Amino acid sequence: RLNGSLSAHPEKDELILFGGEYFNGQKTYLYNDLYVYNIRKNSWAKVEVPNPPPRRCAHQAAVVPTAGGQLWVFGGEFASPSGEQFYHYKDLWVLHLATKTWEQIKASGGPSGRSGHRMVACKRQLIVFGGFHESTRDYIYYNDVYAFNLDSFTWSKLAPSGIGPAPRSGCQMASTPEGSIIIYGGYSKQRVKKDVDKGTLHTDMFLLKTEGVGKEEDRWAWSRLNPSGVKPTARSGFSVAVGPNNRCLLFGGVHDEEEEESIEGDFFNDIYLYDMGKNRWFPGQLKGPKSEKKKRRRGRQTEAEGAGNEEMEKQPAQGPVEIVKEVVAEDGTVMTIKQVISGLADEKERSESEEEEEDGALGQQVEPCPRSNAMLAVKHGVLYVYGGMFEVGDRQFTLSDLYSIDLHKMEEWKVLVEMDPKAQEWLEESDSGEEDDDMEGAEGGEEEEESSEEDSEDEEGEEQHPPVQPGEKHTDYLSRTEQYWIQLARSNMGPDAKEKKVVKVAHAMAKTVYEDSL
Repeated sequence: RLNGSLSAHPEKDELILFGGEYFNGQKTYLYNDLYVYNIRKNSWAKVEVPNPPPRRCAHQAAVVPTAGGQLWVFGGEFASPSGEQFYHYKDLWVLHLATKTWEQIKASGGPSGRSGHRMVACKRQLIVFGGFHESTRDYIYYNDVYAFNLDSFTWSKLAPSGIGPAPRSGCQMASTPEGSIIIYGGYSKQRVKKDVDKGTLHTDMFLLKTEGVGKEEDRWAWSRLNPSGVKPTARSGFSVAVGPNNRCLLFGGVHDEEEEESIEGDFFNDIYLYDMGKNRWFPGQLKGPKSEKKKRRRGRQTEAEGAGNEEMEKQPAQGPVEIVKEVVAEDGTVMTIKQVISGLADEKERSESEEEEEDGALGQQVEPCPRSNAMLAVKHGVLYVYGGMFEVGDRQFTLSDLYSIDLHKMEEWKVLVEMDPKAQEWLEESDSGEEDDDMEGAEGGEEEEESSEEDSEDEEGEEQHPPVQPGEKHTDYLSRTEQYWIQLARSNMGPDAKEKKVVKVAHAMAKTVYEDSL
């Protein structure tokens, strides 16, 4: 799933997952279930708690240590499976962790219904900032600030002095030990003319701090921050957490290239840390000899090559071998179709990294695949990354893997729960239960770290492309499997390829496989 909330239990070695969404190409599924991840046992367990909040995603959750721990949840959105009905929540709930009971807190004067907002616990208050509300006709982005008092259970709208952030959703928000609030980045869109919207990736940074002392009606003030160091590259859909040593961090996200007809996304799996005391950003680079080689290798790869090549670049050196078939489209574009058989070193990888091949460490390097809208939590200085999604062409891959990295050491990622490729489902709008065929091998190298799972699927050495059914005409085969081929062509040609060209190549690939089967 994606757009759920993952929170560290204040007392136990547990992470608490609530809500989120999953889209399979036809339907949107929303959740209101509660899962607890036991860190010591490395296991997930579903916890049945009666009368939970309604299903939702893009809400916010904040934990406070009161009375054995409380998980506070505010807002978020609901969509019916067809996506036709859409609703933003403005309700406030608390999960009492000691008694495992949900309680809805009815308090007037709170924020309007919204999702994509941010909420943090700050001293004895919950502070809510920003977000957006969308209806069939219109949308609005917010930059208002509300405080919920955890002692009096009352909302108040803050009216800070100074110039604050422009309206936005999906920003980074963290509270400092002194009780101030930091805001970075986010996304918003404006209508430039009828039916044309322009998206903005914000990269500015603000501090919201109290000027009044002691009084309940604290005076708050906005000021702009100009941090030093290396700021994150512009992105949306990044995930945030607060780490040890007075640092907050962001992970992953996506940078969308908005073309006239389509949006192509460049997904990330990097960490950026912000030192709240020093007002300084820096990239979270892995230490140790393993990452030195990785960085050298990365250095040779230009940005322009795009995400598609990067995915292949990162496949482990000891990966499956590919039997490659070249296809020439009508316009002369050469495209390769691959059939994957596990167990031998990948020829392509060898030619790309010969000087590193003798060093086995490179092959063991694991990291979460690039993604946006993942769920993060930090416990005992360890960052946990769960789920999220990435896109290939028109297809969305929703993840369920779990990774961790020790933020004190920053040595290596650990994979705690691998992605199960079989759990991936993608239905085209015209499909009538053919999705199993489309699924075969649709993961083709996308989850680059999950090679061990993929290998087990590939061990028979069978071709992974959708098989031609007995007596099936070429046109029927093409219409049934077209999205699979487009996705494959897109992943091979990279994010910059024009859609028409991708479709041409996809059709040529499908034709080759169809003719080979006759």
